[in-house]
Amino acid sequence: MNTRLTRRRLLRHAVTAGCAGFAAPSLIPSGVLARAGQPGANDRIVLGGIGVRRMGGALLRQGFSRFDQVRIAAVADVDLRVAAAIGNHREEDQRLVSERWWVSPRQADLSDVARYQDYREILDRRDIDAVVIATPEHWHALPCVHAAQAGKDIYCEKPLTRTIREGQKVVQAVKKYDVVFQTGTQRRSAIEWYTACMLVRNGRLGKLLRVVDLNYSSPIQPGEISAQEIPDGLDWNQWCGPSPLYPFHSSIQGNGMSPGLTYRSYQDFAGANFTCTGSHFLDMVQWGLGMDGGGPVEVWTEGEPFDSHSRRAPLVFMRYPGDIELQCTERSSPPRFVGEHGWLTVRGTEVVSDPPELAKEPLVDPEVQLYQSTNHYRDWLDCIKERRQPGAHVEIGHRSVTVSHLGNIVRWVSERTGETGQRLQWDPHAERFTNCDIANEYLERPSRKPYELPEQV
Repeated sequence: MNTRLTRRRLLRHAVTAGCAGFAAPSLIPSGVLARAGQPGANDRIVLGGIGVRRMGGALLRQGFSRFDQVRIAAVADVDLRVAAAIGNHREEDQRLVSERWWVSPRQADLSDVARYQDYREILDRRDIDAVVIATPEHWHALPCVHAAQAGKDIYCEKPLTRTIREGQKVVQAVKKYDVVFQTGTQRRSAIEWYTACMLVRNGRLGKLLRVVDLNYSSPIQPGEISAQEIPDGLDWNQWCGPSPLYPFHSSIQGNGMSPGLTYRSYQDFAGANFTCTGSHFLDMVQWGLGMDGGGPVEVWTEGEPFDSHSRRAPLVFMRYPGDIELQCTERSSPPRFVGEHGWLTVRGTEVVSDPPELAKEPLVDPEVQLYQSTNHYRDWLDCIKERRQPGAHVEIGHRSVTVSHLGNIVRWVSERTGETGQRLQWDPHAERFTNCDIANEYLERPSRKPYELPEQV
């Protein structure tokens, strides 16, 4: 049976299973990329960008377009003003995409790329092999599922999803359609973090006792928001997408890191700093503990119950297998691994420890070998050509952001019950709580029609 025809039928099934009115693309692109056992017309990887307001634009301008084997063909953004400006280099681009990832000093000319408002037009194009998704996190899951169904390889910024159930759907879709997926947690390709996690995993600290990390903030319930006039070129209804339709206000759209409240601060759109910064550093906790396929088994709070209006937040604790405790109690990150022989962390680009020799003495014939990448973008591109999964593949991205979600959920439970200290038992295999129905209510959130994820991907 023809594979392409089969995938097209699967897309039709996905539409009837729950995406009516916001259907997946109807065409499956063949592309020009060489596939395993099927040489292509050339070796260039043709990319499309979905969501290019801030990080997405920087990724294309400062990151992927510097690779000779890449051609940027199209971008899509619900704000046409943003799509139109894709060729304009911004001052913060270089800060968002560090020089450490550059492979060429040249800055690409993106003035001729196609611009769309609806990302599905990119997915319908036969010439596009892969997509870079950098929308706000409430808009990650649906484009990821649609891109996988369309046979496109995917680079998706962190935090991977808005909820744990969304993450499960994305994992299912990536595996079902066998696409190459990289999560934008670049520290997986940083030599200092590779070194730190290698030391931890190979017993340099002795028996691990705990990991101490930042007391991350959680999202709030906003007060009344005054409506502003929607700018020309912005489809605000589609920007809100699966989340409730808020009155337009420029502070909500923000730029992801604006001072004050933006979409990152609201429960309906995001997970605040627990999923933003937490996606990076809790990912390192997962890596250092060897939990890429699992996670903590218990989570609880200490202090005053969470208040989603005043931002008062209790401390969060988690217990991993082996009785290792994660303490989200510090005022700064990154995480510090503590064992019977001392502690170890990363400061800037340097691995530091107490006593100092724990970090300075090189490993000899280490028993545990971790996946090593020195360039997060090249890693994905190489894996596309070789048809294998990269260092921050979809399961890793999902499992790491799940830890962030657990931190938010346990706080929301404390607000509902008015109590802290309850030990919530988490089953990382079934991906649900075994002793708290209230907590399980937060595993997913209702999505506004017609932006629901399909029941069957």
